[in-house]
Amino acid sequence: MDEELREQIALFRFAVITPLVSQRHLGRGEREALIRQVTESEWKIPGSQRSRVARSTVLKWLAGYLRSGQNIESLKPKRRRDVGSSRSIDSETEAALLALKRELPETSLPVLLKVARERNIIDWHFSASRQSVYRLLQRHSLHRLSTAAVVDRRRFEAELPNDLWQSDCMHGPRVIVEGKLRKSFLFAIIDDHSRLIPHAQFYLRENIDSFRDCLVQAMAKRGLPRRLYVDNGSPFRSHQLRYGCARLGVALLHSQPGVAETRGKIERFHRTIRMQFLPLLPKELTLQRLNERLTAWIDEEYHQRVHSSISQTPLQRYLARLEALRQAPKDLWDYFRVPARRKVDKDRTVSLNGTLFEAPVGLIGKTVTLLYHKHDPKRVEVLLDEKSYGFLSPLNVGINSRVRRGTHQNAELVPQGPAEALQYRGGSLFEDKEEPR
Repeated sequence: MDEELREQIALFRFAVITPLVSQRHLGRGEREALIRQVTESEWKIPGSQRSRVARSTVLKWLAGYLRSGQNIESLKPKRRRDVGSSRSIDSETEAALLALKRELPETSLPVLLKVARERNIIDWHFSASRQSVYRLLQRHSLHRLSTAAVVDRRRFEAELPNDLWQSDCMHGPRVIVEGKLRKSFLFAIIDDHSRLIPHAQFYLRENIDSFRDCLVQAMAKRGLPRRLYVDNGSPFRSHQLRYGCARLGVALLHSQPGVAETRGKIERFHRTIRMQFLPLLPKELTLQRLNERLTAWIDEEYHQRVHSSISQTPLQRYLARLEALRQAPKDLWDYFRVPARRKVDKDRTVSLNGTLFEAPVGLIGKTVTLLYHKHDPKRVEVLLDEKSYGFLSPLNVGINSRVRRGTHQNAELVPQGPAEALQYRGGSLFEDKEEPR
């Protein structure tokens, strides 16, 4: 099982237990009702043909997660010990079964195996289990899908501030960039309970990097949400984003494609922007000046005005329950670094983005994970088996020519602590950051 699949499974397990973790003060009956709802639901489980989760399994995941101090790593499955063993279905039989399923797409699995025997695709002593065949079909998206249930949509409101944030992107006005007019895009985040705006900013690109920047600034200012509800578009879909949120204990939820009603509060805020903010802007603005005006309008007008849905100002309602807020760690950006898998060469070097780095002697010949930021590719942390071994230094052949060599047959590796515990070493989170482009 590769590392990405283990992370996908951890994310799935985190999504299953999130209702039990995020909702406080649950009575025994309410807790059992949530568990029953989880066990009676059908799930698409990564790497498995099953669609349901047992009660004992849910409690086991929950106990392990809480016992680890709510660490997402505790939800990863243990590494298999039988990697490299022979498979139950050979490649030729696999190809024949897949071709038969494409020929008979509506055929059930028992009938498919019966037809396969009749056509001598498999013999009557075929030993692979039905589960193995089903997993084969599932890997190639040829398994039968269940009909989705009708969704019961109702008006709702989160119980506490930072229980639920909603976010979406809106097309903004054109701004002056290097003497030319370019389109801008507004990424905004709204707190479902108070209607407060943790952060909103115009960017020049509608992509995951822009949203991640907006999200990190929101967390740095207002703390960590328990759930983040976003659109299904590409700016909000990234394995790096999902796993970073999960490590922070934030459940990343996606709405149904094309159904804007489920994101009503952020859509309503965008409507307010169009009606009350954009008409007051001058015709020509730089991106920096546009964002300065937006920040002033949110802080001085929107947050100070009584909201019709809550009969309070957003700021008053948000500050009324400060005890419910979770402080964000100082190294927020490090939770959203880009991972890369590399093997350390015999000369202790490892290559990343065209640059050679020197790794500890004990990592020679091992496949490691490198974590880095795209805007700071020279600051690279090295991990082995999810343990950090510090930050790598770029190769300096001049210094190496003066270093005395020795034998390191028993070189000892000393982890420097989990990656999430390391502090950001670049000063302030937003110090010396480039202007959005």
